[in-house]
Amino acid sequence: MLDREGFRPNVGIILLNHRNEVFWGKRIRTHSWQFPQGGIKHGETPEQAMFRELHEEVGLRAEHVRIIARTRDWLRYEVPEHFIRRDARGHYRGQKQIWFLLQLMGRDSDMNLRATDHPEFDAWRWNEYWVPLEAVIEFKRGVYQMALTELARFLPRMNHHNRYLRAGMRPQHRGETGRGAHDVADEHAPEDAGETPKDPA
Repeated sequence: MLDREGFRPNVGIILLNHRNEVFWGKRIRTHSWQFPQGGIKHGETPEQAMFRELHEEVGLRAEHVRIIARTRDWLRYEVPEHFIRRDARGHYRGQKQIWFLLQLMGRDSDMNLRATDHPEFDAWRWNEYWVPLEAVIEFKRGVYQMALTELARFLPRMNHHNRYLRAGMRPQHRGETGRGAHDVADEHAPEDAGETPKDPA
């Protein structure tokens, strides 16, 4: 389903944990990392498509998250011709996306990269909000920058530091001994499952 300009409607998902870190997924059999995203089917609203993609790619359902915000307008990127199937060249140009900012209300263990028979990711981690764009396939970087910038003002306020100061305590940082210093960044990297990678668009 393309619009008159040759762009396919799509949704992108920025999923936050309670530390305002974002879900960062590694595409199967590649070295590229990205946010969950997927096409909007005929008859779907962007929100309906977002929840479907959230389950298909991350294994989460509506009850596991809350919607914080979404981009106001479509954000577009063009796909280089050599990534486009030959039968689509000449009329398909790329994607136009509505981006959603979500808060995880469930647990890390609720996620499942194998929720369907066609997984998108073979590993994931929590990453700082301003993700390293050099890890993203080049033609998507501009849209990522626009989505992160527009949605940054809706990030939940973090009051942990002030709470510790009021209690006369020093906040504990990662790498220090004790409770709260647990780093989940490398826990979610299963072995390569050997699937064929999807079209990077």
